Amino acid sequence: MNSKRRRRLARLFALPALACAAAGALVPTVASPRKPPEPVTIEGEVTAVTRGDTLWITPAGGAAVEIRLRDIDAPEPCQAWGEESRQALAEQALHKTASARISGRDGGHRLLASVRVEGRDLGPWLVEEGDAWSIRTRWDRGPLVKQETVARAFGRGLHAAGGAVMPRDFRRTHGPCPPATPASAASR
Repeated sequence: MNSKRRRRLARLFALPALACAAAGALVPTVASPRKPPEPVTIEGEVTAVTRGDTLWITPAGGAAVEIRLRDIDAPEPCQAWGEESRQALAEQALHKTASARISGRDGGHRLLASVRVEGRDLGPWLVEEGDAWSIRTRWDRGPLVKQETVARAFGRGLHAAGGAVMPRDFRRTHGPCPPATPASAASR
């Protein structure tokens, strides 16, 4: 083996070894992993439903909080089945006491939460009834794929006619919908 090739191979193998050694040297100085924050739960009345995956909860003596249901993607308000999806959520939750377990924020300003009303987790219920999809990730069909499979198999909701378009694909083709009108106390 010539010396030029030997030097090139030495450099190729030396860099990963050097990187591993440097990483090993840092390990003892890294603090112990921090405990994840405790989930926050809020309870209150559902005072508005603006989309099939978005509602407002007003805690006793507090201000209304906008919450997006975790793990689901409902049709856009101006999309086919958008109004039906919003109405299904409103029928299940509006003017009822809800418990929301906050897990973070979405890309905008809304809190992400699993919401329970009368013991029912609304996200999986909406997907199984065909009023929303399991949220997709780059690698899989989402955490509620079983519920979505049931809705497809029975032709429930937006899966009844076939050809339903995922909201992200709809937005890519048509752009965003105009602001939604909430179903609230005024529409009792």
